[in-house]
Amino acid sequence: MKKSTEEKRIKEKEVVTMMIRLYCRKVHGTKDGLCTECERLAAYACERSDKCPFMENKTFCSNCKVHCYTPEMRKQIKQVMRFSGPRMIFYHPVMAIEHLLSTKQEANKL
Repeated sequence: MKKSTEEKRIKEKEVVTMMIRLYCRKVHGTKDGLCTECERLAAYACERSDKCPFMENKTFCSNCKVHCYTPEMRKQIKQVMRFSGPRMIFYHPVMAIEHLLSTKQEANKL
């Protein structure tokens, strides 16, 4: 079943926010919510997702031919992804498995 573009936007924002939240909690030591830096990154990531013209056809930003993040924000989100990605299986196992399956499907298409 193919997801609507809006459903994909919502899911992408949910996943990236969870990953930023995990990173902030573990690296910055926040207990509730996000620190200012991570709050700014989460808002930026959601804004980029809202404005993405390729949402209908893409799976993940890393697979996109156009990188719309500024270099500084791209550096920050990569750091978050490198840290949180492997840990998601422990904190959000269903989401992590869905991501792995989607990645496998995208690799098969290419």
